[in-house]
Amino acid sequence: MPTRATSKATKASSAAAGAVVDEWRTLLDRHAKVSCALEKTLQNEHGIGLSEFEILDRLVDATDASADSSTDQGSYRMSDLTSDIYLSQSALSRAVARLESDGLVHRSMCTDDRRAIFVCLTDAGRKVHAEAKPTHREVLGETWE
Repeated sequence: MPTRATSKATKASSAAAGAVVDEWRTLLDRHAKVSCALEKTLQNEHGIGLSEFEILDRLVDATDASADSSTDQGSYRMSDLTSDIYLSQSALSRAVARLESDGLVHRSMCTDDRRAIFVCLTDAGRKVHAEAKPTHREVLGETWE
């Protein structure tokens, strides 16, 4: 039979678990609100979805990071992109294929490792990103709170 101390500990544990669940649900609600607003606005104003924007954003960041190095500017290993973006490998491949068909990126094989594929930013991709970035940041700022 549970003692009074055990009963208090169980209640405290349940309350803590309930608080964590509440916090988790709040986080999910915020994520849904922000990502839906971003998806809708980016699609309506720039013709790209949130996933496509995130890929372009990572490629631009890679370009900026490699500006002073000898690495390929604006390129990202597909496997690294998979690790860095919240999409499954197949969803990422489909998003990259859409960007490639729109001329915003192109894929190339790594000369050192023929199994590796690079995703490379094109000038058109850089332009779309530059146009969409202020929209992304504005909507993010408006919906984050």
